[in-house]
Amino acid sequence: QVQLVESGGGLVQAGGSLRLSCAASGSIFVSNAMGWYRQAPGKQRELVAQITSGTSTKYADSVKGRFTISRDNAKNTVYLQMNSLKPEDTAVYYCNFKRFPQGNYWGQGTQVTVSS
Repeated sequence: QVQLVESGGGLVQAGGSLRLSCAASGSIFVSNAMGWYRQAPGKQRELVAQITSGTSTKYADSVKGRFTISRDNAKNTVYLQMNSLKPEDTAVYYCNFKRFPQGNYWGQGTQVTVSS
């Protein structure tokens, strides 16, 4: 099992910045991917950004150039720096941990609200 503890999030005005953190603990294998998904009311959960243990990254088109994902392997922690936030970024953000070859785990979610 893998446990995920998220921090960050909150209320910010449009154009502002927030940083999310997610620390993983438990049965963490060397090969894994950590990332962030989000779900807005009435919408499906979508991938925001992901980073592998080899530090390959991918981003949703809607956040490219504004969000940056990074990780500290020594701390098993992933970060999401969110800049130039927009009201449409408002959602519950979920930390995700994919363990290869098997395992998919979720954090409890943290609310991000961007006011116009």
